[in-house]
Amino acid sequence: MRYTAGAVPDYISNVQTTTHAKESGSQCVMGVSNDGFLLSLGKRVRELRNRRGLTRKMMAREAEVSERHLAQLEAGEGNVSIVLLRRIAAALHVSLAELFAPEAETRHEKILIQRFLERLPAHRVEEAMSRLLREFGDEEAARRERVALIGLRGAGKSTLGLRLGQETNIPFIELDREIEKDTGMPLGEIFSLYGQTGYRAIERRSLERVLHERGRAILSVGGGVVSEKETYDYLLSNCYTVWLKAQPEEHMARVIAQGDLRAIAGGNQAMEDLRRILKAREPLYRKADMYLDTSGNSVEESFVKLKAALQAKQE
Repeated sequence: MRYTAGAVPDYISNVQTTTHAKESGSQCVMGVSNDGFLLSLGKRVRELRNRRGLTRKMMAREAEVSERHLAQLEAGEGNVSIVLLRRIAAALHVSLAELFAPEAETRHEKILIQRFLERLPAHRVEEAMSRLLREFGDEEAARRERVALIGLRGAGKSTLGLRLGQETNIPFIELDREIEKDTGMPLGEIFSLYGQTGYRAIERRSLERVLHERGRAILSVGGGVVSEKETYDYLLSNCYTVWLKAQPEEHMARVIAQGDLRAIAGGNQAMEDLRRILKAREPLYRKADMYLDTSGNSVEESFVKLKAALQAKQE
């Protein structure tokens, strides 16, 4: 949904933000100094950009503003007109009122929910959040039309996902390939240019696009998506997620069978790293709607188990 013009608060309707704060000294509007207003605006823009998974470069391109200009705005030094702010709001999919205004006053019900969550033990909070996401994140029937397979490399996501798509006549989509198509470069090059943070932002954008375009789909999603909370929450609320798991030794053997010999070069350290990653991510993977252990199973056996589990959840 793109921005459409709406009501603009009176106190900003005729304002142009400016870097010349010194000229106005300590002048305040509604008790807020010009410097404080610019810093608050910059922080709000940055928060909204991060929430949407946009890098500054991507945001600048969408809003048709220079990256340097955007950086100045986010630092509270922006010399930006209302027209330009309107373009930034459109790129962020918010109204001008939302861009300028602080968060809406918290309703009584939200306060009660917050207090309830604060009283729960830490491990129960994660459980409560997962249930809320599944129940209210999207219409349940629509969410279940999209199956997302998650897990470490070698779990069988691509093999089982492709076969499931062929049998059900539902499009099978590998998110990694969509990321490569969106950027026009292989994953390794994306990591080299943008680093982990940049890659995760691009991953979020590609995931949003795919789910916006596809009412029904079977997705294979990179195992590291669970480490990016907002993206993972978005996936959980919009897809029926299945964790494909296996013993670390089987993950390693399957990756090597695929022709990736880096694991052999790493020796025992590679296996230790794999065990460590799996242990660290297991609580996150367990947030999935269901999990399927493929350890010791052939592709055929794993596929039969997956198909039976998905049919059962529809009954």
